[in-house]
Amino acid sequence: MVHGRSFLHVVASLLILGLSGATKKEAVKNNSGVQPAGQCGTWVKNPEGGLFTSPNYPNKYPPERECIYIIEAPPRQCIDLFFDEKYSIEPSWECKFDHIEVRDGPFGFSPIIGRYCGQQSPQYIRSSGRYLWIKFVADGELEAIGFSANYNFTADPDFKDMGIPKPLPFCEFEMGGPEGIIESQQITKDGKASPTEAVDCKWFIRAPPRSKIYLRFLDYEMQNSNECKRNFVAVYDGSSSVEDLKVKFCSTVASDVMLLSALGVVRMWADEGSRRSRFKILFTTFQEPPCEADTFFCHSNMCINNSLVCNGIQNCVYPWDENHCKEKRKANLLDNLNNTNGTIIGVTCCVVLILLVVSVVVQIKQPRKKYILRRDDFDPTVFQEVFQEPPHYELCTLRSAAAASADLAELAEDLESFHRLRRSSSRCVHDHHCGSNQPPGAKSANLSPAALMTEMQPQPTRPLLPPNTANRRSILVMKHSYSQDACELDDELDEVPTTSHRLARHEKAVQRFCLIGSLSKHESEYNTTRV
Repeated sequence: MVHGRSFLHVVASLLILGLSGATKKEAVKNNSGVQPAGQCGTWVKNPEGGLFTSPNYPNKYPPERECIYIIEAPPRQCIDLFFDEKYSIEPSWECKFDHIEVRDGPFGFSPIIGRYCGQQSPQYIRSSGRYLWIKFVADGELEAIGFSANYNFTADPDFKDMGIPKPLPFCEFEMGGPEGIIESQQITKDGKASPTEAVDCKWFIRAPPRSKIYLRFLDYEMQNSNECKRNFVAVYDGSSSVEDLKVKFCSTVASDVMLLSALGVVRMWADEGSRRSRFKILFTTFQEPPCEADTFFCHSNMCINNSLVCNGIQNCVYPWDENHCKEKRKANLLDNLNNTNGTIIGVTCCVVLILLVVSVVVQIKQPRKKYILRRDDFDPTVFQEVFQEPPHYELCTLRSAAAASADLAELAEDLESFHRLRRSSSRCVHDHHCGSNQPPGAKSANLSPAALMTEMQPQPTRPLLPPNTANRRSILVMKHSYSQDACELDDELDEVPTTSHRLARHEKAVQRFCLIGSLSKHESEYNTTRV
């Protein structure tokens, strides 16, 4: 009886499996799968759920086996999972040996729901989102019959207020070639969906045989970050089945992806409130070393097509293909210059530089030449006091006519005092009183005051302004010609004060000193003559 029931169960499973082939077009609603395919028992899919079993169920499962089952529900739905009561897995402490592990999500690092083994089947399990990840592990000892599980899809409580979702538009793209751009804007550009519709689009990238695919994100932003139920970008390696899901991005950052097969699938899901989510991906097909003759080695185990080198886009993981690209970059003005143009520009620059140097030299030398030429035009007699030292000291002061008259009167008084002194000290004042004391042969000298004053009269002064201008200031220039013995003042002339009143006092002192010296000299000559 037991064998009959087992037979009927196997027949029913095969019948469901056959019917699933007839509903292949509806498989998009149930994108569930197992890995490795064909070695992990029976898998039956239908639009609203499915069934899967351990290998060889209801017989004992083989040793050393690991199977991963990934269930994916349609958008805005979650998964309910039920295990059949006919269930037996090798029991162990904390299920460290043979066991079933269930996680709430599409990856092995998704939050764990539980780990199960023994003779009692697990209780009912519901996912929080669209995915469940189930792994069955069998070691090399103590095999059992395994398990059988059924699953179905139910409405997600998080979207109960949004009602039943509308049917999704068909949205698929085929891509190929050594490189290409995949971006979310293609959805509206190609008319796959309107900006207000929810989308579940796929881009199929097909590389040549024995090639692989490198994906580099150029732009990425999710309108509802960290809400994977509402928007995400997923990458599949090998097919669009959930078991080939490589990575899924729904947060704020997306990283580059290296696919190991010649078929890559990029999938974007966005509901009606997340259509502003966007991405842009550059895909590059490559082969592993050794590189062929028409390929470029990227130093990261990549051999890309030579047409991608120096194209302004980084196709390698590191920018090896864009280094040293001067000869292939966009030609600019300097690149268009040939040898002739370069020579002309060089000669012109040299001529301009030489003219500039000559102009600077001329500007430096020109003021000196003008000065030398002008010196020949100067009258040294006019500017003698300014530009050269005169042979005779010329004392020049700015004085009034009244002050000059006072000085002349004072000079006359000094002369009169000198004459009185001379008359009082002389023993021969008049011409007839020279008498007996005169030696023989001596001649009497005419020592009248008028003659003496005429003899000792200094050179007359030459006023620069008329003396009758009492209310005007005049310049009085007095020249003194004196001998070295009488008045040696040459060394003191350089230290003459520069102010007007000091020049006046100094002039008086010089006049008196020179006058007294001159009178003393005449008196000595007179006494000698008299003796």
